[in-house]
Amino acid sequence: MTQKIDFLSVGDITTDAFVDIDDARIDTDKDEGDKGFEEICFRFGDKIEYEDLTLVSAVGNAPNAAVSAHRLGLKTGLLTNLGDDTYGQKCVETLKEEGISDEYIQVHEGKSSNFHIVLRFGPERTILVKHEVYPYSLPEDMDHPEWIYLSSLGSTSLEHHHEIAQYLKEHDEIKFAFQPGTFQMELGYEKLKDVYEVSTVFFANKEEYQRILETDEGDIPTLLETMHERGPKIAVLTDGPNGAYTYDGSEKWSIPMYPDPKPPVDRTGAGDSFSSTFTTALALGNDIPTALSWGPINSMSVVQYIGAQEGLLTREKLEEYLQNAPEDYTPQKLS
Repeated sequence: MTQKIDFLSVGDITTDAFVDIDDARIDTDKDEGDKGFEEICFRFGDKIEYEDLTLVSAVGNAPNAAVSAHRLGLKTGLLTNLGDDTYGQKCVETLKEEGISDEYIQVHEGKSSNFHIVLRFGPERTILVKHEVYPYSLPEDMDHPEWIYLSSLGSTSLEHHHEIAQYLKEHDEIKFAFQPGTFQMELGYEKLKDVYEVSTVFFANKEEYQRILETDEGDIPTLLETMHERGPKIAVLTDGPNGAYTYDGSEKWSIPMYPDPKPPVDRTGAGDSFSSTFTTALALGNDIPTALSWGPINSMSVVQYIGAQEGLLTREKLEEYLQNAPEDYTPQKLS
């Protein structure tokens, strides 16, 4: 008899190869209103030296969330797909070492595992991604977890999203957190309407809200209200250095960013750590303001390390940071 899982994370898993570079430049066409984009540039046709290479196994939005929730005290599992190659084997070993249940890890014979290349230039990163094609499906004999946490999946997974939404409708006692990845945001709201409608809590940053809702609206309370109307019971919005915000249909809350003890090393996984920590706080019986105060602390810690998991905190360490937080680090109710 397997142990009941509190938190089942669903999404793709990968190995990240972090490549540190300093022989590059950033070109930008951003105007004073911060519109536009930035590009990292190398000399074309030349050999570019890199500073360091670090391989990190068993990462990705969903694995990061599973590790985060486990370190904070939940029994967690991961529903994901792997190839039967060396990288896949290492991912499974890493998850076991972290205490993550491998009951729902699906290994496919003859398939390759996902492998991403992360170009690090200062604290920012550009990720070269390739999602392998897998036959996404829910296990027939899946035990019902307390929470399901859905994040990044590949471009062939649309029907899997509808399968998950239907499963949640049939088991409405399960709470559901949705942190969309790139492909899910590209689909927009309408194609994933059923997923949004069953969401207990939804996470995205300000720009992602605008993209999903297809709006130029910049007012955060309005964005939260619009998303809440689309289905999620709790809408959560992060806005980088401006902090984070929530709305549950009756109350809006905000909190500032937890101050960095030193300049960030790598921002990979900051969003995953915030979202999974907020969800874990709710799963442990805390209210929304408490969950909002937990999230930024884990994000602060994660960006002090290379990779998305090394800096993830235990509950004891997180509460220590919370106890020593600046006086202005407290949730504020918005009018």
